[in-house]
Parts: sequence; structure tokens; C-alpha cells
Amino acid sequence: MPTARRPQGARPEALFQPPAERQPLAARMRPRNLEEYVGQTHLVGPRGPLRLGIARGHLASLLLWGPPGTGKTSLARLLAGEIGAHFATLSAVMAGVAEVRSIIAEAQDRLALHGTRTVLFLDEIHRFNKAQQDALLPHVEDGTVTLIGATTENPYFEVNAALLSRMRVWRLEPLTDEEVGAVVHRALADEERGLAGALGPDGGVALDPAPFDHLVSLAGGDARAALNVLEGAAAIAESEGLRDEGGRVAPKLEDVEAAAQQRVLAYDRAGDGHYDTASAFIKSLRGNDPDAALYWLAAMIAAGEDPRFIVRRLIISASEDVGNADPRALPIAVAAAQALDHIGLPEAQYALAQATIHIASSPKSDSVGRAYGAALADVLKHGSLPVPNHLRTAGDRRLKAHGIGVGYRNPHDFEGDDVEQQYLPDELVGRRYYVPNDQGYEATLAARLDGRAQVRQERPRGKRRPGPPMASMGDATKPNMESRKRIAETEKRDA
Repeated sequence: MPTARRPQGARPEALFQPPAERQPLAARMRPRNLEEYVGQTHLVGPRGPLRLGIARGHLASLLLWGPPGTGKTSLARLLAGEIGAHFATLSAVMAGVAEVRSIIAEAQDRLALHGTRTVLFLDEIHRFNKAQQDALLPHVEDGTVTLIGATTENPYFEVNAALLSRMRVWRLEPLTDEEVGAVVHRALADEERGLAGALGPDGGVALDPAPFDHLVSLAGGDARAALNVLEGAAAIAESEGLRDEGGRVAPKLEDVEAAAQQRVLAYDRAGDGHYDTASAFIKSLRGNDPDAALYWLAAMIAAGEDPRFIVRRLIISASEDVGNADPRALPIAVAAAQALDHIGLPEAQYALAQATIHIASSPKSDSVGRAYGAALADVLKHGSLPVPNHLRTAGDRRLKAHGIGVGYRNPHDFEGDDVEQQYLPDELVGRRYYVPNDQGYEATLAARLDGRAQVRQERPRGKRRPGPPMASMGDATKPNMESRKRIAETEKRDA
């Protein structure tokens, strides 16, 4: 059983005190050196690039990119301390250009008077706008400050390219359950900063394996979340008088759940979790795995994702990944969107699940996307090519004297409702965009197109149906145009 015990003679004190007198557990347990730092061994392990760099006294401007609770702030502070630099910190949420200039001025004085470098830690750097980010550029470039930015967002989307080019981006990964467990163990055992000296006449906190494992699982790789839940669960247990035989406060599984209030989902609707989970959902749909697709759907809904975002992904996948292999997929996805509009969540989750299962289970074809992409490429390459004369509309009979609309053959006038005829611009005759595959209904389309091609080769002029030809839309509009002309002439004469 993981335990923490207050040392003999230590003064008992309540777990929570005003911020001025006592920091939260997560703040108190910040690592004091790299040996205490947990996680990110790919960066600060024995052969990690950051560890090797500071061993040489070198620290370049860098950007720490990762989800909450992965140690970005702690790592920045430790790196500055390792090279003996002054550590200045700003939050991009609260600060502006004026605060940046003030720190820059102090850094210049510090460097000139004492030869001390300054590390500027800018939390949530993605919150700075372009002008604010640009204000940092000359001072990063001339070495006035070493900038360490921290962000939960994709920096390649959110940080200016000019500033990003002067920084090295390092990705921080969520902590493993073992690493989160190590952080919790340390907080339980630490007599100076942790819970070992925080509670009760005998002091200490004890967690049975079940609540301990549940707490670690709830954190989702976020050490700060784990410590916050631990502190909250201990406070609840203390208020309820829950202690083990040794007098240690002993939170139960229910206390851990109450402190967390709900499962801490590693998902941020504005951050990487949003895009990563959506990516997993889309790829599971495309990969014919309805079980995985349902899991990621449930993860998004449980995390509070906008259901309209989800249903848009379903509609896109129905066309992009299924296409004509199962033409029913698109109307089913659209029906799910309509169900969402009519009844909303939670009931609409079943419609979303139904569409998810259908799309993930359907035969797949990307022929639609490939065909459209090839057609668009030709449009961009050749520009707007002229429409063949026989396909142009001859709304005025006088245009036919110029060959416009002349020679068009209506397929419905021929057997099989098909006749050989040029439809592409002259420069693209023979170009083929749509190449159906052999999956699902698209195999039927492929056979039909191949059959038509064979008939056209055998009978290029086609075989007309008996009876009068079908009137075209162009023919149908002629009387209306002539009528409008007569009405206009009458109105002009009457005026």
C-alpha cells in the first residue's frame, strides 16, 4: 500500500490553506532538478538532446509542444537553472508587448552589468498574435533572451514561421501510467513538500491499490491532474474522518472519483486531442473497423465534442472513402445530420453510431476523390478551355449560323440511351478521370461503363429509336424566349 507519514514532531496542518500561505500540491511538487523530473526521457534522458546540450552549457531558443501536465513549465525552469540563467516567465494570456519590452530591457541590463543570461519562458505562446510574436524576433535573434515557448497547440499552425524558424520544436509526450504513478508516490512520501507531513495527528496519506490505480488512470498522462485529484481526495477523506489503522488519511475509490468529478479525458476541443481523436475516427472508418470507429466516436461525444463536427466528418467519409462502392452511405450520413438537427444529443448519438457503423462496414473506394482531383488538376493546368460548339446552348436560332449548338445528339434518341459523342474540350479528348474499382456497387458501374465503351466501338454512330426525337431543353425554351420578346415589344409600344 503506498503510504505517506508525517515525521515525528512536525506540526499538523490542514491540507488546504490560503494560497499566500500554502501552494497547491502540484506546485509544491515541481521537480527541483533534472533527476527529479519524470518523463520525456527522449529529451532529458542520459542521451537526450536537451540533456547533452546543457551539459555543454548551451541552450538555444526552443518551443515545448505537448498536452497539459507533461512538464513544460518545470522543464523550462530546470533548463534555465542548469545553465545559470535568470528565469523570467510570462503568460501570453495575460501579457502584451509592453510586458515583453520590460523583460527585454531588464535582460539587456542584466547581461551588460552582470553577464547573466535571461531565459524568457512564454506560456501558451500560441495566444500571442502576429504583432506580439514579431516583437520577440530581434531579441531572440541577437541573443538578448533565450526564448522557451510552451504550447498545447500545433506550433506549425499557431506560431509565426519567422519566429518558429529561430526556435527548435520539441514534442512532449503524455506521461505513462508508470510515470504518473511515480509522481503520485513521491507526493505521498515527500515529508517537506508532499502529503507526508500534511494531515492528521499522525500525518500521512495512504492509498489502497484500487484508488491508487484509478487515480493514475483518471489522469490520462497528466501529472498535474493526478496531483490535483490526489489532494482533493485526501481533503475529502480527511473531512469524512476516513483513516486507516495507523491513523493515516485513507481516501477510498469514491473519494478519488468525487475529487475528479468525472473522468479526466485527455481531450481538448481546441488542441491536439481534438485533431488526433478525429484523425483516429476518420482512419478507423476508412480502415473498415467499426469497433474502433465506435470507440473514437464515443470518446469524442463523452469529451463534449461538437456533434456537428462529428457528423461533418461522417458525410465527408461517406463520399471520400466509400463513394460509389456503396451509394447509400452518403444519404445515411446526411440522415444522421438531419437527426442531429431534429432531436439533438443525447438521442442523436444513436443516429451517429448507426452512420458510423454503416460507413466503417461498407466497401471502400476513393475513385470519386481521385477522379475529381485529376479533373481539377487539368482545369488548373489548362485554364478555362472552350466548350465544344455542339455542346453550347443556342438560345437564339441565329447562333446556329455560327455553328453553336449544331450537331448535338441527344442520347435519349438512341437505343440504350447512349451515343458516341465528344463531351470534353478538344485539348482533352480521350482523357479519363473516373476509374471505378471492383468494390461493391462500383463494380457494377465499372461493368456498365465497359459495356457502353464496347457498344460505342461496335456502333459508333449509334442506332436511333423509332419515333420523333425528344425535345431538348434548348428547344423547350425557344417559345418562351419568343414570347418574352413579343411582350417586351408590346410594352415598349404601349409606353
